[in-house]
Amino acid sequence: MWIKKVTIKTDATKEQIWKLWTDVDNWNKWDKEVEFSELDGKFEVGIFGILKPTKGPKSKFELISVDKLCEFTSRSFLPLTKMDFIHEMEEKDGEIYITHGVKIRGLLTFLFSKVIGEKLVNELPKAMDNLSKMAKMI
Repeated sequence: MWIKKVTIKTDATKEQIWKLWTDVDNWNKWDKEVEFSELDGKFEVGIFGILKPTKGPKSKFELISVDKLCEFTSRSFLPLTKMDFIHEMEEKDGEIYITHGVKIRGLLTFLFSKVIGEKLVNELPKAMDNLSKMAKMI
């Protein structure tokens, strides 16, 4: 298993962040690595969606964990491997922290962590900064 996470502090509220996280059709507004995304139903466990990265083929994902105002995780499938996109939010001492991460597991973890994982993690701080700034404007 390979996992990397990035955490930032935000001035936005949990409600503001959650609103942007659950607006799947507009993920590309704050994550410039996303060309388009859509969800085939409500934002809840078991619902599938499609995401097309700016560089790469579109892929199907599933919401595998959703805890309102706290976290959600989506899962994509690669050959012999699963890739989870982790989104967490917590409040500590009156401050809101958001964490985004990538977890890759399966027989080809070593390959996909190098080919895809590192690049995704390197782009997380920019996307999270955009998310935080946009959320404060809601």
